[in-house]
Amino acid sequence: MAIYVDFVTLGVVCPSGNPANDLVEIINNNRTAHKLSKLNDSPGLGCIALQYAELCKGNCSINNTVKCKPSEDDFTEVFAPDCGVELPTFGTITGHIVGCQSKYLEPSLAFAHVLVRDSKALSILRNKSHTEVGVGMVRVHKGPFFWSVLFSSGKTNSTFVLENRGAGIQQKKGCYSGSSIPCSAGQQNASLVLNNVMIMGFLCVVYLLKQFHFNL
Repeated sequence: MAIYVDFVTLGVVCPSGNPANDLVEIINNNRTAHKLSKLNDSPGLGCIALQYAELCKGNCSINNTVKCKPSEDDFTEVFAPDCGVELPTFGTITGHIVGCQSKYLEPSLAFAHVLVRDSKALSILRNKSHTEVGVGMVRVHKGPFFWSVLFSSGKTNSTFVLENRGAGIQQKKGCYSGSSIPCSAGQQNASLVLNNVMIMGFLCVVYLLKQFHFNL
C-alpha cells in the first residue's frame, strides 16, 4: 500500500548537486512538518549508509525492495574503517530504510516512491528517538540505483566522527550526505543526473519567484 506524501511535507528543496544532501533536507522537512525534531546531518553516518548501499547493490528485487541485511560486524569492521570513522565514536543505529529503482529519480520522488512507500517506513522516519541521519546513494554499473538511509540516537559531533574530518575518504562511486563532494553516478549516467539537477533547479527558481510575487 502506497503512502501519500504531500508537497508540503516534502518541502521546497533546491538541488545541491548531491542528491543525498537533498534527501536529508526532505526528511527533515517531513519531520518538522509533523512537529518532530530536525535531525543532524552526520557525514560519518552518511558514509556508512553509502557502504551499506554498496554492499547491497546486487540485491534489488522485482518490486524495488532490497533483500540484504549486513551483520553488526560489517558495520564496525568494514563500513566504519572504510569511512575512517573513529571506532570509539561508533554510535547506536536506531533505524534504517533502503530501497532501489531501475532508473534515477530526483530526491523527492525517491523519497515518496522508493523509500517511504508504506506505514513501516513512515514509522521509522518519524521515530522520536532519532537525533542523526545519514544517506547514501549508489548505482550498479548500467543497473539500478540504491538508496540507503540510516538513523542514530547519537550526540551531534561526538558520534560517527570521521578521522581528519573525512580528508582520507576516497569516494569513487555514489554519494553520501554531509559531504561537499558532488555525486558520482558513473560516466554512462552523469548527463542524466546533471539534466535532472538542472530541471529541478529551474523548477525551484520558478516556484520561489511565484512565492515572492504572491507575498508582495
